[in-house]
Amino acid sequence: MERPEFIEVLGKEAQLFADAVGRAEPGTPVPTCPEWTVRDLALHLGTVHRWAAGMVREGRTEPVRPSSPAGLADEALAPWLREGAELLVEVLKAAPEDLECWTFLPAGSAAAFWTRRQAHETAVHRVDAEAALGAPFSPLPAGFAADGVDELLCGFYPRGGTPEGFASDPRTLHLRATDVAGAAWTAVLGDPARAERATAPPAAPDCVYEGTAQDLYLALWNRLPLSELTLSGEVSVAHRWREVFRP
Repeated sequence: MERPEFIEVLGKEAQLFADAVGRAEPGTPVPTCPEWTVRDLALHLGTVHRWAAGMVREGRTEPVRPSSPAGLADEALAPWLREGAELLVEVLKAAPEDLECWTFLPAGSAAAFWTRRQAHETAVHRVDAEAALGAPFSPLPAGFAADGVDELLCGFYPRGGTPEGFASDPRTLHLRATDVAGAAWTAVLGDPARAERATAPPAAPDCVYEGTAQDLYLALWNRLPLSELTLSGEVSVAHRWREVFRP
């Protein structure tokens, strides 16, 4: 996906998120984010949007701590979210390709990193907001969901180090999105932890995950149960990994 596509998805997801927050009671628990309410979720994402916009707009080369607003009234949450999302979209559209800015995952450029990361941050939390409402999840574009699997496996997963319990007992996983051609990955649960796009399945994977790109994306982000996927091989490995890998 290219930057304009990520920005388009970001704008749509932010709108859906603000809509869901506006419909929910602020004190409603968020089942996919234990110990958070809808208000907590809204403050988190709205703060992240403004933080990311500041990082990009100012070209900050060192991280700064996000700062949440104090005293924001419940009825002001949805308008505040829309305002922050519009600011972020404007800043990302204006960001030069050669932007110099701090990032925390590998990327072709800082502008590409922030655009991609904020699109996925917003999409996952939109799902959280809809979960709090008990509403069906709005669908995600399959190509975008497959890209999110790639970001999680090849970006976030290796940063966490060797998953607990797998250093002396390594396992290999094969993951495939059934609705996106070529969307497949191999992950090694061992030392070092690593994952890569797969042109072919490994010779003898210990466990295989298969499902639509959206189901795979949301299950790996712990927003859907593993039962929504087709698992084969040593299924207990999938459940062990879910217990110790918390992206």
